[in-house]
Formats: sequence, C-alpha cells, structure tokens
Amino acid sequence: MTMARQNIVLLGAAILVVAAPLILGIEGSYGGADGQAQAVIEESGYRPWFSNIWTPPSKEIESLLFALQAAAGAGLLGYVLGRLHGRRPK
Repeated sequence: MTMARQNIVLLGAAILVVAAPLILGIEGSYGGADGQAQAVIEESGYRPWFSNIWTPPSKEIESLLFALQAAAGAGLLGYVLGRLHGRRPK
C-alpha cells in the first residue's frame, strides 16, 4: 500500500469515527470523573479540614492562574531537559 493510499484510508477512518455518532444520532453524556468523585465525597459526609486562603473573583481568573501554572511548569521542565541534553557528551 502506498503512502498516499494509506493516508487516504486513515483520513477516511477518522472521518467515519467522528461522523458515525452524528449520523446514527447517538448522544452521550460527558460528565467526567470529577463530578462523580464530588458526588461520592458529598455522600460520605466528608468535611474539609480547612478553607481556601484566597478564592479567585471569577472562573476566568482561576483558569488564567491554572494556565500560567501549567506554562511555568512546562517552561521549567523544558529548561531542565535542555540543560541535561546539552551536558551530554557528544
């Protein structure tokens, strides 16, 4: 099988995977595990030991802080891996 034919087959399979639920009318709920875990914790009667020191004023600010934390972690990881790679003898 040539590379072009293989790419066409894979692209067709990807389109089929995406389109099949839409064509067949299959609806799913994408609640995720966080909501299920929260429900189990609330049912158990658990009470937190402490409260937050500071609560962001809005969800957008909370999302921004999370993105900044992720970017800082990725930058630090990239720096460390780059330094280790640069130290390696050639």
